[in-house]
Amino acid sequence: MEKHLPTSCDLCPRACGANRAAGERGACGADDELVVARAALHFWEEPPISGERGSGTVFFAHCPLKCRYCQNDVIAAGEAGRPVSVERLAEICLELQEQGALNVNFVTPTHYAPQARAAVSIARGRGLAIPTVWNTSGYETVAAVRANAGTVDVYLADFKYADSGLAARYSHAPDYPDAALAALDEMVRSTGPAAYDEVDGEPRLVRGTVVRHLMLPDALEDSKRVVRLVHGRYGADVRLSLMNQYTPVLADAAAAGDARARAALRRCPELARRVPDDDYERLLDYADELGVEDYFWQEGGAAEESFIPAFDGEGVL
Repeated sequence: MEKHLPTSCDLCPRACGANRAAGERGACGADDELVVARAALHFWEEPPISGERGSGTVFFAHCPLKCRYCQNDVIAAGEAGRPVSVERLAEICLELQEQGALNVNFVTPTHYAPQARAAVSIARGRGLAIPTVWNTSGYETVAAVRANAGTVDVYLADFKYADSGLAARYSHAPDYPDAALAALDEMVRSTGPAAYDEVDGEPRLVRGTVVRHLMLPDALEDSKRVVRLVHGRYGADVRLSLMNQYTPVLADAAAAGDARARAALRRCPELARRVPDDDYERLLDYADELGVEDYFWQEGGAAEESFIPAFDGEGVL
């Protein structure tokens, strides 16, 4: 059973080489401990993932990307979360199933992939029967996606940027477009076309790949490139989710005196603004013009809704 972390970490495309097995911290900020910030039902994913019962989300601490505009910065920076064992993670999966979750949804699991796979294996041996969702930034390696075969049923993957310059500016990852596309190829190959069953009279996604794209301020043309690229490459084999929930958390943090946020806004002042509704409508119109027939979109005012839960350790211990 796969439990051990690498001695030279290459779990994400940064391939930082940290000896995670010996407790050295990688570029993601994680060491040899498995850290979870929250494990609870979540109702703000796409409808066939959350449904009426909720998705059994497990929010992991730390992150390989650490985007400047991250809405979950407190966990991406490792400022929230509690260490758990692989055994405890397996128990959490079963507890979420007992609560009625439609799935187990691992949020930002890339840097904990070996432990996550081991936990799912244990949990399935004890009766875990709901789908496993891999909720990822998209910044994965092909090898990592292949290693998930047999564990992951659904990929809920970001495709953040088509432009390497934006990827460098906001995520310090100019290789993001190429890496994410190669990983997405493997995700689609692994899961195949979307498959659904029915729970409480509503469809539940049990296999397939959903590609999320969050619109950013002043980046309409890049968003169009993402839609054109994903739709042109995969067609109906993936379901696009076009998101308008960008929240300028940097502006709020800077106003509260956060020096790190102030420095980020000096470099990227556009991140203090919301995405205009007109830009979002233009993106949806563009998707329609391309012939994207079935995609998820958000109602106006999504950025004001509470998509960000409290990372208070609920369901962890």
